[in-house]
Amino acid sequence: MITRFQRASVAGCRLFETCYLLLCIVLRMNLSQKPIPKRFFATGLIAITSVLFGTVVAHGQSGSRYSISPQQTNPQQFQQAPKQLPQQAPQQTFQSPPVQSLPPAPVQNFQSDPYAQPQTYSSYQGPQVRDADLVIDGYPARTGRIMLGGAVNSDAGVTGQVTIDERNFDIMRWPRSFQDLASGTAFRGAGQTFRIEMAPGTEFKRYTASFVNPNIFGYQPVSMSVSGFLFDRRFNDWNEERLGGRLAFGYRITPDLSVSAGISGQNVNIETNRGGPAALTDVIGDNEVYSGEISLTHDTRNSPIQASEGHYFEFSFEEAFGDFDYARFETEFRQYWLVTERADKSGKQTISYSTQLGFSGEETPIFENFFAGGYATLRGFDFRGASPVDPINGVETGGRFQWLNSVEYMFPITADDAFRGVAFVDFGTVEDEIKIDSDNFRVAPGVGLRVAIPMLGPAPLAFDFAIPVAKAETDDERVFSFYMSLIR
Repeated sequence: MITRFQRASVAGCRLFETCYLLLCIVLRMNLSQKPIPKRFFATGLIAITSVLFGTVVAHGQSGSRYSISPQQTNPQQFQQAPKQLPQQAPQQTFQSPPVQSLPPAPVQNFQSDPYAQPQTYSSYQGPQVRDADLVIDGYPARTGRIMLGGAVNSDAGVTGQVTIDERNFDIMRWPRSFQDLASGTAFRGAGQTFRIEMAPGTEFKRYTASFVNPNIFGYQPVSMSVSGFLFDRRFNDWNEERLGGRLAFGYRITPDLSVSAGISGQNVNIETNRGGPAALTDVIGDNEVYSGEISLTHDTRNSPIQASEGHYFEFSFEEAFGDFDYARFETEFRQYWLVTERADKSGKQTISYSTQLGFSGEETPIFENFFAGGYATLRGFDFRGASPVDPINGVETGGRFQWLNSVEYMFPITADDAFRGVAFVDFGTVEDEIKIDSDNFRVAPGVGLRVAIPMLGPAPLAFDFAIPVAKAETDDERVFSFYMSLIR
């Protein structure tokens, strides 16, 4: 198969031969000092046309001296040619050199690949590039869930839990028909989070609704969260109900480091039948509290539930206004060290240390004070049982300063890590003022058991035994504390 390039090459060669032939004729006539007859131009045009189509014919007439063959192409031959030519040159026909055809391209079987492109002959035997259409069909994974559960612990009694969570929410995608609601396409697709949680209980009730947009400016790591809440808690000395909301913006500097700033407002209603102290009776009824807060968080833990490596650090500053004006500072730090583990990453033995430090202003209301005691703060004490107490009325008033610490060693008991043991020491204090009083410093060592049951949820069951070895005279002890939850 001859390509266009090959045809053009052959035609160019023929044209070059014709021009060269005519040049030889002109040179010979000049040597003989003869004028160029007009019929020469007609002869040249016929020669050019014939060469382009494969044949060159040189026409000679009677008495003509201008007959030449392709072999006479050397100018030196013109000088040696005789001056007298025959009266009539015989008509000569010259065939152009035969064109050597290129070998045809090898025949390939394209039945196995319908997208393969036909190949033409080429001396370059490089890699073959083939184009094909790529069709990708994507289907969204399940992002919404409804969870039912419950919990029982030594601090808050028995609570139930109903949670509606959608992690691919779209607040701008309103339903256009009933089919959008039935198919689940309404309010979905933007990667936002919407969560409703209801947790009624015997001692504690919590109802929250939150909306989070992780990227409010496109791909920039700037988030926005809006939440509303209703808390109702029965404490030993008063009942407390909080109704409010919060607006916050966050910026993720690195995958581990983030900052946030927000503003919140709430109404706190206090009910009690106690006659004192004044710190309690002055806040009976509704109290409006507003605050602005800024926080910094650095989290490198390998797991938020049962970490074995990394650390967690959070610093927050809050300025409150409304019925009370005060400043508040809190910081929390947790560090985890992996002692040893099996080759398959199971059987981890870890040591952890955690500390909480907080200060609050002089106008801090009693319901915003720091309290300690219970499985989440100081084990070995009753809920809020390791806090300052009014010496006259025996009311747990809390304090404006706290420093709580815990050192814990966790090790596996069974090969499947379903049962783990812990040995710990909790220590710290809560004071009325910013100071550390050795008479009120608490220390409680103990041991515990962790039971992991996957069907009950990610958090393990916790059972701890602790005995205070240092405490204040007004503290309430509790040797056994526990936490159990079920989330499905």
